[in-house]
Amino acid sequence: MMSHTKGRYVLQTFGCQMNMHDSERMEEVLHSDGWEPTDRIENADLVIFNTCSVREKAEQKLRSEVGKLAVIKEANPGLLIVVAGCVAQQEGEKLLRHVPLIDILIGPDNVAELPFLLQEQFSGAPQTARTVFDLDGPQFLQAHPQHGKAPVSALVTTMKGCDERCSFCVVPYTRGPERYRKSSQIIEEIKQWVSFGAKEVILLGQTVDSYKDSDLPPPISDHPDESQFPQLLHLIASEVKDLVRLRYISPHPRHATLSLAKAHAELPILARHVHLPVQSGSNRVLKRMIRRYTKEEYVTRAKQLQAARPGLTLSTDIIVGFPGETEEDFQATLDLVSDIGFSSVYAFTYSVRPHTPARKLVDDVHPDLKNERLQRLLLLTESIGQKHLAMMLHTTQSVLIEGKSKFEIPPEQKNEHEDLYQGRTDRNEIVHVKCPKKYNPIGQLVDVFIDKANKHSLMGPWTQQSQEKLSPQLFSFTIESTANPRRSLPILGHGSPR
Repeated sequence: MMSHTKGRYVLQTFGCQMNMHDSERMEEVLHSDGWEPTDRIENADLVIFNTCSVREKAEQKLRSEVGKLAVIKEANPGLLIVVAGCVAQQEGEKLLRHVPLIDILIGPDNVAELPFLLQEQFSGAPQTARTVFDLDGPQFLQAHPQHGKAPVSALVTTMKGCDERCSFCVVPYTRGPERYRKSSQIIEEIKQWVSFGAKEVILLGQTVDSYKDSDLPPPISDHPDESQFPQLLHLIASEVKDLVRLRYISPHPRHATLSLAKAHAELPILARHVHLPVQSGSNRVLKRMIRRYTKEEYVTRAKQLQAARPGLTLSTDIIVGFPGETEEDFQATLDLVSDIGFSSVYAFTYSVRPHTPARKLVDDVHPDLKNERLQRLLLLTESIGQKHLAMMLHTTQSVLIEGKSKFEIPPEQKNEHEDLYQGRTDRNEIVHVKCPKKYNPIGQLVDVFIDKANKHSLMGPWTQQSQEKLSPQLFSFTIESTANPRRSLPILGHGSPR
């Protein structure tokens, strides 16, 4: 227990799961240094923005958010404002010059230094920027789960940085080159999460399937794209017996080899879902993006994964309107989406990002045409997604309950004896589950009869068999809900890790 409280903080997270993971570690660092969270900025002594830089106008949005604090800081001059994450790494001291309200800039690799930097501010230090990559000795902050506070689904990082150098992507600049965490550390952290109540683990990495570790056996084949990621998955499955489900985000298609597909066939613990970013269905555009694979290679690897496990679903990222994209190029993307049948697509129009090679391309697509193409793509993906969900009607699905649902049921359809929870199938379908009020199924794997398909989710009651198998006494709030995490802006298109 801490003997004193240094103050209260508000942490706002923007971006992908990697940023959410970084925020979790940041909160642990703050807590160990005597800080306590608050929901109200007016009551805070410290405000932290953990930022994402992969979308257009990320810097302007940050400046707007910081600007809103001007009146509060004028009334409370002791309020400290920290900008962390990718925008901090990208902009560095330039941002401090342009936004004098900011006290500290801290990059993703410098989170552990936050207490020291805060203490310096209390001692009268000037604005500080600390954005140094840990290239010589990569550090991965170990999670410290607490009893009663483990999420249903825990995020565990396996690597950071990216060596791919896609022409549109700022991640290599904001996260540095690839550095890999030792498999022993990964296993230790997963075991900790599971012992404290987590049921599912999501492995994180900018290119999660490029994983390497000298402690593991060599790659299964001598294919140039082969990595040791399949061995890591096998190791987790064998070492962590009580883990219910294992996912990973985001693989690069280049490393999604036949060995990875075989892992899905051999390891029941692996979810029957893979998010496999494609970005475009045109070989000409893929070459300009420096994606280092062809459409044909992507299709082969995607279909290997689908064939490995019956019912496995794929989702993807697509950039619309990349410089030079013709109507023929865009049609190739539409054809690919139809061919693969993605269960969901995260699509965005191209925007120029600083420090990327693509910013030098001059043949940009007109904004109106970008938006028109985006709408056509969304119509197609919505149609495919709704057909997929409709096929689930009147089936029974195994659902891992993550927390209370915020889905709005019409008043005339509500049942006063039921609560509504939210979870996911192993194929990543979101399911709103009707459950008798005397039960609390958070963290439980229950069978649900699907009686309704919504636009982006499914709904139904849990089955009588689930109710008979699990008594009310077995359910208590021993783990945190993860259905509605801290404030964040999930950006999963070309703003996802990879």
